[in-house]
Amino acid sequence: MMTSVSNYTNSIFQQPWWLESIAPGRWSVAVVEERGVTKARMPYLVSRKYGLRCIVQPKLTQTLGPWLAPTDEKPSLRLKHEKEWLTQLVDQLPPFDFFQQSWHYSVGNWLPFFWRGFESASRYTMVLDDLTDPDRLWHGYHDTTQRQIKKARRLVEVCDDLGLDQFWKLNVETFRRQGRSMPYSRELIDSVDAACAAHDARKVFFAKDTSGRVHAALYLVWDEHSAYYLMSGSDSELRSSGSLSLLMHEAIQFAATVSRRFDFEGSMHEPIERFFRNFGATPKQYFQVRGYSRRASVLQGLRDMFRKAAA
Repeated sequence: MMTSVSNYTNSIFQQPWWLESIAPGRWSVAVVEERGVTKARMPYLVSRKYGLRCIVQPKLTQTLGPWLAPTDEKPSLRLKHEKEWLTQLVDQLPPFDFFQQSWHYSVGNWLPFFWRGFESASRYTMVLDDLTDPDRLWHGYHDTTQRQIKKARRLVEVCDDLGLDQFWKLNVETFRRQGRSMPYSRELIDSVDAACAAHDARKVFFAKDTSGRVHAALYLVWDEHSAYYLMSGSDSELRSSGSLSLLMHEAIQFAATVSRRFDFEGSMHEPIERFFRNFGATPKQYFQVRGYSRRASVLQGLRDMFRKAAA
């Protein structure tokens, strides 16, 4: 594995230390070099499920996919090189039955994967592209969001010293309220938190009232490219205080001091998209790329057939 790759990533999620915290010893990376210079890089995680070998998206990891070296070449040469680099990355992947990765929105060309039999679906994240002017950011908020933040300021104070136990409690409560099982474990959160703390790449925001009740919490991570709203949680009985809107605002303002962009990590769910959009964020399209072995394609076809028959 490569260990010095900070210049060869398009997000924090491609960093070796991030991947090692999420999937210790279970990830690898395809690399294209020309004359000793890295031109393309693609980390991936291999796992097994139902006897199938899968290359999948790790938990809490918004994007993986390829990083491609920037150039100032004219478009025809740029596309030629992208084709060469992406093809070499595909060729370095180990045998798999199922492949799925969400690529960063900065990578807009997946044709070489299509030509190798992969498929893709468009997904969206919501992003604030420029954090340099806090006043402009505030004026870009929807009126409803501004009112929520002002209301919350009268009810709670923001702090960052309540610890991971308090964050986890609210995070678990949020999933329970939604009737969903936890998609990750406390052990995984501890591992990610330790790695992020060691790299000065995380901050946890809490909203607490004068009675000591914690209304909401938000977990932010970042690198030099972007800050990411990774996780949050709220007290089911105190959600009307607007505290999560306040914490999002505080996270955006803080992000402006450590990074260039703010990525809400998006959602295809309409109410969540509206919440993010009301902070002035704009949609960024990214690709979710999938591939199947012949065996997996047969199994997928049988599963779809049985589902239709049972409908």
